[in-house]
Amino acid sequence: MAENKLPFGEGASIHRPPMFSGINYQFWKIRMKIFIESIDQGIWDAIINGPYTPKHIVDDVQVNKPWTQWNEEERRRAQYDCNAKNILTSSLNMNEFFRVSQCKSAKEMWEVLEVTHEGTNDVKRTRKHALIQEYELFKMKQGESIADVQKRFTHIVNHLIGLGKEFDKEELNIKVLKFLDRSWQPKVTAILETRDLSTLTTAALFGKLREHEIEMQRLNELESSEKKVKNIALKTSTKKNEELEDEVAESSESENLNLLVKRFGKYLKRKGIKGNPKRYTSKHNESNSSNFTCYNCRKQGHIKIECPNANKVKEKSVDRKKEKKRKEKRAYIVSTSNFVRVIMFFFILFYFYFIYFILFILFYFIFILFYFIFLFYLFYFIFRFNLILFIFILFTIFFIFLFYFLLFKKKMK
Repeated sequence: MAENKLPFGEGASIHRPPMFSGINYQFWKIRMKIFIESIDQGIWDAIINGPYTPKHIVDDVQVNKPWTQWNEEERRRAQYDCNAKNILTSSLNMNEFFRVSQCKSAKEMWEVLEVTHEGTNDVKRTRKHALIQEYELFKMKQGESIADVQKRFTHIVNHLIGLGKEFDKEELNIKVLKFLDRSWQPKVTAILETRDLSTLTTAALFGKLREHEIEMQRLNELESSEKKVKNIALKTSTKKNEELEDEVAESSESENLNLLVKRFGKYLKRKGIKGNPKRYTSKHNESNSSNFTCYNCRKQGHIKIECPNANKVKEKSVDRKKEKKRKEKRAYIVSTSNFVRVIMFFFILFYFYFIYFILFILFYFIFILFYFIFLFYLFYFIFRFNLILFIFILFTIFFIFLFYFLLFKKKMK
């Protein structure tokens, strides 16, 4: 990719050729062509097609014309090559000048620089394919502006044009509209419906996209400012609502308290009490005391608050609770002890049964073993002269023993 650094040191002058120091040859090449064509088209023709040499026919053979016989027009055309060599060498630094110092014509100098910095045809073809792939995969990056996209896209297209690739306007415009992201879809649809892409230039298309981008930025800024104002208003309104809710809650609490006092007063009136019950009892000693029943001791003549047996009742209730907990604990201990006893009984029963089973199996096998040994010696002494019969009887006894053992095992299961 090209660097942003300019390849000439003198600046953009219309009287001096752009200086080339070996950096960014493509940029210098285009500027050099423009500079030479602005001086004279014949100079650029001498660079592309080579120097002009006047010829004439001698004895039906075309030969170079001597310099002394050149006319004014021939001298002017031949001078183009000299002018081209002067311009080229004036625009090169020392390192680049030594590359072309031995060249005989401006065309040869140009070709040496071209091969040195662009490569041979194979190198150009390889670079061209790489740039074509980059062109086909070109996409707009996340958050990238249209100006940056235009810079990257134009750079790739210019390199491809310099390497011989040709594009038409419609192809470039369609490519630009395709690599935009989803947020640009409405604008892309509007351009496709209202514009002729075969006549619209790529610069004009980027200009339309830049217009839309500026408008969208303005709308986004406006929306963000409106959101800020709404947030501030919402905060103030929430504070006011909280204050109003607190005031309403305080007023409702005071109203509830007043209502409770009024209801209590009505209740006292229904019961025949005026004012505080204590004052009433002090004033009316025993007139209506028999109307009250204590809910603590179930006796008449006083209320629960003034009950003299309140502490005794509380102590009795506490004692009852403690006694109840003590009984529950005893019942739990008894139940757990019974459970442990049952478990221990079954464990001991299982243990004795297991020992009995092991001893039974052990004595059974010992008996069978002695019995087998006894039979062995018995048959040996009886049939010792007939060995084959002895072995037959021995195997018969073994299989009978095996059969009874398997049968016993099956019954145990």
